[in-house]
Amino acid sequence: MIPKIILGRGARATRRLIGYLYGPGGANEHTDPHLVASWNGFAPDPGRSPHRTPKQVEDQLASQLDQPVKMLGDKAPTTTVWHCPVRAAPEDPILTDAQWADIAHRIVAAAGIAPEGDEEACRWVAVRHADDHIHIAATLVRQDGRRPRRDHDIRAVQREARKIEADLGLRRLNAGDGTAAKRPTSKEHFKAKRQGQDTTTREILRQRVRRAVAAASNEAEFFGLLEATGVNVRPKTGPSGDVLGYSVALPGDLNKDGEPVWFSGSTLAGDLSLPKIRHRLTTTSPEPVTARPADPWHQATAATERIPHHLTHSSDHIAQGQLVALGGALDLLPLTAPAAARTELERAAALFERATRSRITADLESTRVLRRSVQTILRTPAATGDGAGLAMLLDAVLIAVAFARHWHRTHQHAQQEAAAEQALVHLQTAYAHVAVPVLDDLAHRTPGIQTKHRYARHVQQAVPEHADRILQDRAWDALATVLADAEAAGHNPANLLDQALGQRTLDDARNPARALTWRIHRLGQRHTPGPRAQAAMARSTTLPTAPTHLTAVTPVTMQQQPHTRRR
Repeated sequence: MIPKIILGRGARATRRLIGYLYGPGGANEHTDPHLVASWNGFAPDPGRSPHRTPKQVEDQLASQLDQPVKMLGDKAPTTTVWHCPVRAAPEDPILTDAQWADIAHRIVAAAGIAPEGDEEACRWVAVRHADDHIHIAATLVRQDGRRPRRDHDIRAVQREARKIEADLGLRRLNAGDGTAAKRPTSKEHFKAKRQGQDTTTREILRQRVRRAVAAASNEAEFFGLLEATGVNVRPKTGPSGDVLGYSVALPGDLNKDGEPVWFSGSTLAGDLSLPKIRHRLTTTSPEPVTARPADPWHQATAATERIPHHLTHSSDHIAQGQLVALGGALDLLPLTAPAAARTELERAAALFERATRSRITADLESTRVLRRSVQTILRTPAATGDGAGLAMLLDAVLIAVAFARHWHRTHQHAQQEAAAEQALVHLQTAYAHVAVPVLDDLAHRTPGIQTKHRYARHVQQAVPEHADRILQDRAWDALATVLADAEAAGHNPANLLDQALGQRTLDDARNPARALTWRIHRLGQRHTPGPRAQAAMARSTTLPTAPTHLTAVTPVTMQQQPHTRRR
């Protein structure tokens, strides 16, 4: 059950609201409008007055609601109308008028509009014009001339809605923390429906702005990317000429006066205001690259594999920053994906967006590598390759999102936890679309039986606790292929297995065989060890006292030892 508070002002604010509630609606969606409850139990009902015209009764109802406001004259507040639509979930049963009346009484009491037993409280009515919701309209002057005490009324009605859900057996929504993006209004939904769109303008703009933030390296590039994606941009400048904010609109999206419908960044989402975007772009701007550029898919995957470690061992601020970076990566991944997976990735990104915000301030200093590598992938069409890079990255993303869900659970972020849970479903579907063809192609090139037996012994020695599961998995043939490819390039398969296991334990891997396949694929494409290093590795493998899974530590492994088996 979702209550939403809207405030109104102006001399005719009450009359306009009553006219809307008893009118046909923007798309003729209002049916049988009538009162289900009121402040005194017998307020005039324009929907149930057959001997008078509806307009006459609407005027009378608005006049009675406004009476305490008019009594104050010039001392009346500027904001005079409190409007609260209360909507049930689509899967909830259709409630009776009596049940909606009880809900209305509970909501106005919780909000401080009409505390229970207070005969001098504000005047209010609850109008029902659809099966699934009511509208509560109240005026913000009590009948004794005082103002209502409605401190934190938004939080109060949300808490009461959670209690109502439990009492009536309705769908239980998760408690929020005030950081969610603003939902599209009913008018925006009806407008999208009239235009034959599945998504509202607000949601389209939010997605495009988020993608531009994720893809941009600086502010000028951010605005340029918005315009390149068909978004009209209107900067907000101060007296000095400095840009203080911005608004965006879609071409052709007009109001009743034929003017563009503009949305400021902060109304799309709290983290899309220009100051927040500037902070993010400045903090995560790319550092100069001096070394030979690495494969961006490998860099992105390695950075994503470090997210679970940050979520379990770093400060909350760093962990929150990692979630912001992960959300940015998800925003851009649909642009690199095949058509079969693109829709699922877009849904996952839209859902996970809620999991990127909380009351914890994000530290973005440690997110540069992931941000830069995904941007490089996007700007280098040739980097998309045969799908192996995307499959490898998505495998790491799935684990990171699962850890994000757990992190939010431990911090009691109910909405964010639910968002991560829902995103996982779509990510798993997208991963299957991407990974299965790549794994099948690798499996078709699997090496001979003797080579596979040799690799099987390496697996049994390196990771005995997962060996049976790996060797019986459908992905075993693909794993054997990447081991053979790496060996043909001059790598030692046993050493590669040790390095792959040293990067991260397989204990939390959904599919150890696939996880190892992507790790070996990435390690096997690194430069081949030189003759001296190979000789050292060969000598180390002959030491009789050393267990096989600890032999031949290469320079790369030495660098990774302090971080082995990250969680």
